Amino acid sequence: MVNMNWLNYHHLLYFWMVAGEGSVAAACERLSLAQPTISAQIRTLEKSLGVELFDRSRRRMELTEAGQIVYRYADDIFTLGQELLDTMQGRLASRPVHFHVGIADVVPKLVAYRLLMPALSDHESVKVVCTEGKPDQLLAQLSIHDLDVVILDAPIGANVSIRGFNHLLGECNITVFGAPALAQKYRRRFPKLTEDAPWLLPTSGTVLRRALDHWFDAQGFSPRIAGEFEDSALKKVFGQQGMGLFAGPSVIEREICKQYGVRIVGRIHDIREQFYAISMERKIRHPALLALTESARREMFSSHKG
Repeated sequence: MVNMNWLNYHHLLYFWMVAGEGSVAAACERLSLAQPTISAQIRTLEKSLGVELFDRSRRRMELTEAGQIVYRYADDIFTLGQELLDTMQGRLASRPVHFHVGIADVVPKLVAYRLLMPALSDHESVKVVCTEGKPDQLLAQLSIHDLDVVILDAPIGANVSIRGFNHLLGECNITVFGAPALAQKYRRRFPKLTEDAPWLLPTSGTVLRRALDHWFDAQGFSPRIAGEFEDSALKKVFGQQGMGLFAGPSVIEREICKQYGVRIVGRIHDIREQFYAISMERKIRHPALLALTESARREMFSSHKG
C-alpha cells in the first residue's frame, strides 16, 4: 500500500486533468501550466505509485489498466471535493447518484428493463450505467467495486472466488412463444405436438438450457433444434420470423408478445426461472439497488410466486 504521505494531490489532479481532457496540451490550457511541468508531475506520480499510468507507445495517450483504476479513484476524489465546496457554500449538491449495473448476457433485455425502471423513476438524482457481459467478467468487476450490482439468472456458488451476496429478486414460470402460424399449429395439444416443432434454444451450459433439456427428457422426446443463441433478444427476432418456438420468462410474456408479434403456445410450470442481484454487501444500502429489489419482490414477481 502507498504511504498517504507520498500521495501528492496536485500530481493526482494533473493526471486526472490529462486523462479527462485526452492530452497534455489540452490539460495545460485548462490549468494554465507549461507542458514540461505537467509531464514531470505525472512522471513523479507514476514513480510514487510504482506503475505506468499512460501507454506512451501510441500517438494518443491512453490509460493503462492501472491508469484506469487510478483515474476512477481520482474522479471520485475531485468530484466529491467539489461537492464538499458546494455544500459549504450553501449550495445543495446536485450531482446524480451513479448506479453501475452489470447485466449477464443471458438475462433477457426486457427483464433487465423492468428491473431497472424503479431505479430510473427519480431520473434527476440517479444515473444508471449498464454493462453487459459474461457472469464471471461482471463478478470480477464487482469485486473491485467497478459495479454496484450484477444481475444474474442464478445465485453465485461456493466455487466463485469473490465474497458476494445473493439477493433473490423473484422467480417465475416459463412461457413458450411462436410466430402466429406456429403458435396456432402447436398450441392445441401443448406440449405433445411440439415434438416435431423447430426450437430456438439458449446455448448449452446456461441455466435455462439445462432446465429445458431436463423438461424435454421428461416429455420423452428430443427437440428438433433449429438454432442456439447466446443473445436472448436475437433468439426472439428469429422466433418473430417463424424460425421456431422459443421460451422466455412468464413475467414478461405480455411484453414479448407485443414487441415481437408472437403468440403464446403454452406455459411450462415445471421450470422456474430465477433472477438475482449480486452485491458485495449483505445488507443493501445503495438507494437505487434498494428500490430495484423492493419493486421486483413487491410488484414485478408478486403474482408469479410458486
